[in-house]
Amino acid sequence: MTRPVALVTGAAGQDGSYLTERLVADGYAVHAVVRSPVVATDGVSIHEVDLTDHDGLRRLVLGTAPDEVYNLGGISSVAQSWSEPVRTAEVSGVAVLAILQACLELQQSLGRPVRLLQASSAEIFGEPTDSPQTEATPIRPVSPYGAAKALAHHAVHVYRAHGLHASTAILYNHESPRRPTTFVTRKITRTVASIAAGSSDSLRLGNLDARRDWGWAPDYVDAMVRAIRHDRSDDYIVATGHAHSVRDFVAIAFAHVGIDDWERHVVVDPGLFRPGDPTLLVGDPGHARRTLGWTTSHDFQALVQAMVDHDVALLADA
Repeated sequence: MTRPVALVTGAAGQDGSYLTERLVADGYAVHAVVRSPVVATDGVSIHEVDLTDHDGLRRLVLGTAPDEVYNLGGISSVAQSWSEPVRTAEVSGVAVLAILQACLELQQSLGRPVRLLQASSAEIFGEPTDSPQTEATPIRPVSPYGAAKALAHHAVHVYRAHGLHASTAILYNHESPRRPTTFVTRKITRTVASIAAGSSDSLRLGNLDARRDWGWAPDYVDAMVRAIRHDRSDDYIVATGHAHSVRDFVAIAFAHVGIDDWERHVVVDPGLFRPGDPTLLVGDPGHARRTLGWTTSHDFQALVQAMVDHDVALLADA
């Protein structure tokens, strides 16, 4: 029997790495799109393609003839989108149009379904008036990143209306030990592990009261797979429905290594405050739970503790 084929953009990132592992375990032949060379694993073929190379994307889609296409690639930083707004629009918005068009062309030429999952973002909602947000919340982005994601989101609806099985997973903040240390969550867990080991003394942070709807990344990847394989294409909020502060994250991380008086280790740096921090975004995952049977495996405390355990083990092995 021929193995099903999946194409994954952004395969080297946090979500992409979990997704490619999941697809290989499911028996798929996986084509991973990356920006720079990475070591291939069994069942995964690596393709270095820039998302702004629309012709290259089209050739790749037509040449690999995937059954499922997961578009996880793009610029992932709101701050970066302000310094590179045009590139953000090209990579996270226009590229999605190129991929959708190639998928529709492939579907028409082969006479079989080609399914697509677009990794959307809660940033498309901007400053919502309703909380928690649902799939019906108006799309009103307030950053170039949000605008690019909104373009992609609307494009999915256009191609869905033209017969493509195209779904969106509207992702809220989600973390794991695979987060780069440039993200505040991983910065916290790595530094806490270092303080527990006696090799650091302080953790420098910005606004401790900033609140986010934080989930476990592998759970969110599971939601993407469920969405693309569901009989009907649709939009799905992927969130926990609960918000926690940076302070909560820090307290749990320190407590997990046996440090209760954590305040003496934390330095609040006004220079790390984000100007114009957005309105609290909290998603209602009810549609994904009811329709896809999606559930979460890690609550907030378990998420933080798993990340701390990982960074403690890294230091022990160093």
